[in-house]
Amino acid sequence: MTLPQVAAFTDTYLPTVNGVTYTVKTWRDRWHARGGRMDVVYPRSDHDAEDGEYPVRSLPFPFYEGFRLGMPQIPDAVNGADVVHAHTPFSLGMAGQRLARKLDAPLVASYHTPTGEYAEYVSSNTTVESAVQSSAEHYERWFLDRAAVVVAPSERAAAHVRETVGADARVEVISNGVDTDFFRPSESDDFCARHDLPDGPLVGYTGRHGHEKCLEDIVTACEGLDVTVVFGGDGPAREDLKAMAAEADVDVRFLGFLDREELPALYSALDVFAFPSPVETQGLVALEANCCGTPVAGVDAGALSDTIHDGETGYSYPEGDVDRFRRAIERTLDERERLRETCLARRDAVSVDHAVDRLATVYDSVL
Repeated sequence: MTLPQVAAFTDTYLPTVNGVTYTVKTWRDRWHARGGRMDVVYPRSDHDAEDGEYPVRSLPFPFYEGFRLGMPQIPDAVNGADVVHAHTPFSLGMAGQRLARKLDAPLVASYHTPTGEYAEYVSSNTTVESAVQSSAEHYERWFLDRAAVVVAPSERAAAHVRETVGADARVEVISNGVDTDFFRPSESDDFCARHDLPDGPLVGYTGRHGHEKCLEDIVTACEGLDVTVVFGGDGPAREDLKAMAAEADVDVRFLGFLDREELPALYSALDVFAFPSPVETQGLVALEANCCGTPVAGVDAGALSDTIHDGETGYSYPEGDVDRFRRAIERTLDERERLRETCLARRDAVSVDHAVDRLATVYDSVL
C-alpha cells in the first residue's frame, strides 16, 4: 500500500524534550521506515534540521521558559501533502489548518494537552487565569471541531474531547506508543556512578517540571521512607520544587536535563517511577518506565487511570491523598520484582509500531 504524504505541524520539537516531541519524531521515523513521507514543520530552534524537517521563524514565549512560538508559516516544500496532521491548536496548528483548506486535504488533529492547562503560566491572578482558561477551552473546541478526525492517546483523553467538542465528533484512540527497541532494561551502574546515586531504593520521576504535575507530592510522600528521590528533567516549577525539597526530611537529588540516551538507564535504575500528575493525556513516561521493567506508583486520574494497571504495572492512589500515595510507593517497592516481570510482559502491547499501524488506518479512512 502506498502511504500518503503527511505534513505534520507542531509547536514543540527537538531539542525540546517532552512527550509530544518524541511522539512526532518517532512517528515520523517509523513512517519513513515504511516508505512514506512525513514532513515536520516546527519553530526554529538549535536543532539541526534533517531532510523533511522545516523550521519556521519563531519567538520566545514570554510565559514559559524554553518554549518558542512558531510563526504560522507554511513552507513551500509541504504543499504536496495528502494529509495535514496538527499536533497543536496554536499558531502552527493554525498554519496546518490553513494548508488543509488550501489543498482541500483532510486535517487530523492530535489532542496532546488540554489548552486550559497553560492558563496558570500566563497569569498568577486567579480571576485572570480563570478567564484565560475559559477562552482557551472555547478556542480548543473551535479548532478541534474543524478536524476530520481527532486523535487522542487514551480513552480518558478521547472522552474529554467528546465532551469538549460534542458527542458527534469523530475521535480515534491511538496510543503515542513506546520505542521498545530503545526503551528496554539497561545496565545502570555507570549512570548511577556518574550522577552519584546511592545503592538504596530509588524513587524517581523524569519529565517536564510543571506546576500542574504536583511533583511536590513525591517529596512529601517519601518523607519517612528509606529511599532516595530522584528528579530528572527541568521546567518552570523546578526552583520551587528544589526549595521545598531542601526543607523535607528525605534525600532528594536533582539531575537536571538528561539526554534521551540516558533515559533507559535512569528508568532501569529506579525501583519505582512516581507519577502524581492528574493532567496527563497518556503519561508516556510511565509506559517508558514499564518497558524498562520499572513499575509505577501514580495517581488515579486522567489518562493514568488507564495507563497504570494495579497489581500488574504498579499501583495507583486517589488524587490528592498523599498518605495513599505513600502506601502505593511502599507496596510497589515491596512487590517490585513481581511487578517488573508483568511490566516486561506488556512491552509489545504498547509499542510504537502498533501505534503507527493505527495511524495509517486513520489516514486511509479520511482520504
